[in-house]
Amino acid sequence: MLTGLKKREKISINSMIQELIIATQNKHKIGEIRPLLPSNIKLISLKDLNFSEDIPETGATLVENALQKARFVYKKFGRNCFADDTGLEISALHGRPGVYSARYAGEGCTPKDNVRKVLLEMKDESQRQARFCTVIALIFDGIEYVFEGEVLGEILCAETGGEGFGYDPIFKPAHSNLSFAQMPLNEKNKISHRARALEKMLEFLKTR
Repeated sequence: MLTGLKKREKISINSMIQELIIATQNKHKIGEIRPLLPSNIKLISLKDLNFSEDIPETGATLVENALQKARFVYKKFGRNCFADDTGLEISALHGRPGVYSARYAGEGCTPKDNVRKVLLEMKDESQRQARFCTVIALIFDGIEYVFEGEVLGEILCAETGGEGFGYDPIFKPAHSNLSFAQMPLNEKNKISHRARALEKMLEFLKTR
């Protein structure tokens, strides 16, 4: 886990322009990641590649899911790529929704459905500790690498804020008075689980 991340700046990678495919069709993820990349990394979305197929996510862990998605895209295009999988783990729910965070309320559910289910399950709980975890799987020159980022916090009793996506309206990171959904993107990106995992990946790419 990374600590002491009070200031986050784009990491300078002294190399030629690198192209990386991001193995997602989630525009919110892409929107969070783009501002964190240095100018010499060109992010290519699946939309840029006119690819709209569903990518399998049948793993039992975040690591398995991230690798599954990255492998699928690498096999399809044969180019450097990365994928992420994120889970919200709530102590009072014994780690749920965890790897099932995106579909916690059932197949075909919306993010709002997931939030409502969590709030319902947590309505009588006084212990509200939780953590957000992101795993990034990178396939670079045919070799697989995994990077993890996390942020500790708590589950709020009601949705708060209109920014972000997913569980952001009910997650308040530790040492903050705001939910993720109350933070402007540049503030969230200073402390978020996804930004921390991405920073580790960029540090690795810096050595390549």
